[in-house]
Amino acid sequence: MADRLRVAVEFGPKGKKVVAVAPDWPGLTRGSTDEAGALEHLAAYIPRYASVAALAGLESEFAGISRLEVVERYTGTGSTDFWGISFGNSSFDLQPMSSAELERELALLRACWSFFDDVRSRVSAELRKGPRGGGRDRDQIVRHVLASELDWSKRVGVRTPLEEMQTYEGLQAHRADYCEALRAFHAEGRQTRARTLRFVIRFTAYHTLDHAWEMEDKDLTGMPA
Repeated sequence: MADRLRVAVEFGPKGKKVVAVAPDWPGLTRGSTDEAGALEHLAAYIPRYASVAALAGLESEFAGISRLEVVERYTGTGSTDFWGISFGNSSFDLQPMSSAELERELALLRACWSFFDDVRSRVSAELRKGPRGGGRDRDQIVRHVLASELDWSKRVGVRTPLEEMQTYEGLQAHRADYCEALRAFHAEGRQTRARTLRFVIRFTAYHTLDHAWEMEDKDLTGMPA
């Protein structure tokens, strides 16, 4: 139904962390120490994700969401417990995608990238220190995000040198190559090593957004000297 946000809840095998994943909206994923906390955290980020949906041209579709509906609960991996991040495959990750579904997911991934680029362009170079992220500043976070994305893009044969990804032209070329590689894998009915294309897209989107929001939250722009 148009007013519901479908949610898959991933439990760490030792019960330390729980992650709520919105499978229809790549990147919209939040974790906590229990299911109620994860769902509450996810709901709190719906307004922030609206900007991404708008960038993807899906603003009206996303705007109608008014409630969460848990449609699946499944067990993740040890990394789920350790990091509080989704590392397990839900049943949605295992479902085949039509070409139209793939293009929708890629549109949302590109929107996550655009949002990230906007945030990095307007936040302060020095960020407020705190426990999250080990106290990294903006450029350190950006490099971390790009390096992580490179690890995932290698799974589909895209091996852009990190130094190239740190230039505007190189990053745009990398992203275009990444999307084309995902399309090629999909057309051939291939998956990556131990991961479905759905998972690769949603994890890339999640990691990009998570650190974009981190930079927003730690931005010192406008703060008194």
